[in-house]
Amino acid sequence: MADGKRATAGCDRDRPSVFIGTAGWSIPKGLAGSFPFCGTHLQRYAETMWATEINSSFYKPHRRSTYERWAASTPTGFRFSVKLPKEISHARKLIGAEALLDAFVAQVTGLESKLGVVLVQLPPSLPFSERVASEFIAMLRERLEPDVRIALEPRHPSWFVEEGATCLAEHHVARVSADPILAPGGGDPSGWTGFVYRRLHGSPRVYHSAYDEHTLTALAGAVARDVEAGRPTWLFFDNTASGAALGDAMRLRSLLSAMQTHGSQFGYAGRES
Repeated sequence: MADGKRATAGCDRDRPSVFIGTAGWSIPKGLAGSFPFCGTHLQRYAETMWATEINSSFYKPHRRSTYERWAASTPTGFRFSVKLPKEISHARKLIGAEALLDAFVAQVTGLESKLGVVLVQLPPSLPFSERVASEFIAMLRERLEPDVRIALEPRHPSWFVEEGATCLAEHHVARVSADPILAPGGGDPSGWTGFVYRRLHGSPRVYHSAYDEHTLTALAGAVARDVEAGRPTWLFFDNTASGAALGDAMRLRSLLSAMQTHGSQFGYAGRES
């Protein structure tokens, strides 16, 4: 698969992209009219949205053939972010996971060029260790194609200090900007500035609450500034439990499109709905 011909994470180097989507590809009944009526849920979702974050891989492995089928079901510009299994991040705490990493990468590379990001979410109990972080990132990096990005979502306060940010930057890993914020600084993108990765889990009720217009407008402004500064942005709504995620993602995209119409010059990955 290492043929050296793939574009960097689906982005034109001279025109940074925004990848907006949801965790999974569920389409609530109230939004079904905005999507094609034919095809699988993923095919319908991917005809309108630009990317998805696969969280189910955190809980159980998927066969390589499943990833291959998902890739074949989506348009050329569509991209996937895939969450690292909890057996590696939570049970092994990033240590001694070589065989598990081999298995995960063998599965997920079935997405081929549509694999954009590997997301590593850490447990709140796991503190920052430069040695553990550096060794693990090196192990993961050597198993991935050079253009696959790595985003890390730490939740222990010790990661949100200069040493943690420097370590991630040195290894070209973006620290996730997450909402709700679990530690001081957790809402700010950090680590490597080559791209930005944002996860919106819902607030005030995590995984359930939709975001209000004021919050989405502010978020659109932040995304626009990041992209105009040359930082491709990946953003996923994870407030799926009550079906709010997709509506929030579509509204955010509309706000960004309006900003572009009124003078902001930045590109999008995917298609306009």
